[in-house]
Amino acid sequence: MDSQGRKVVVCDNGTGFVKCGYGGSNFPEHIFPALVGRPIIRSTAKVGNIEIKDLMVGDEASELRSMLEVNYPMENGIVRNWDDMKHLWDYTFGPEKLNIDSRNCKILLTEPPMNPTKNREKIIEVMFETYQFSGVYIAIQAVLTLYAQVLHGLSACGRFTSYLIFNIYSHLIRRTL
Repeated sequence: MDSQGRKVVVCDNGTGFVKCGYGGSNFPEHIFPALVGRPIIRSTAKVGNIEIKDLMVGDEASELRSMLEVNYPMENGIVRNWDDMKHLWDYTFGPEKLNIDSRNCKILLTEPPMNPTKNREKIIEVMFETYQFSGVYIAIQAVLTLYAQVLHGLSACGRFTSYLIFNIYSHLIRRTL
């Protein structure tokens, strides 16, 4: 929590998985596939305990992926489909996962190195205007790991992104990205 008693949400939106939880925790509360699916053929069927809906996100979409047209909203760490990304965030912040009132929270989001400025600006716009978080901070995921582990170098590999990062005297060496 911050000094005013608001929860601090931490959300690592990866190309393959979303990891989300709360500041101060050692591990994420939830880890789930970063995918959105729509039925290939419209059906009112159920598969096991899961009803096939017009839009399925995360774990449910992963379980029924053979019956869905699946989309990953992020490509190489950058948001490519904003509508589906908003569905993914609705799932993350809604009753399916964190179940928060975002107006009473701050959020720390991660981004890949050299994320385009327009992408970062759009994320901040959505977090403030759509979800109404009281504060937003975006940081490079690997740099957060460097600081947390007191390391000087890090090799980070995601689903479609890999990079090396070096840190000397708390300064990120940008030419190494």
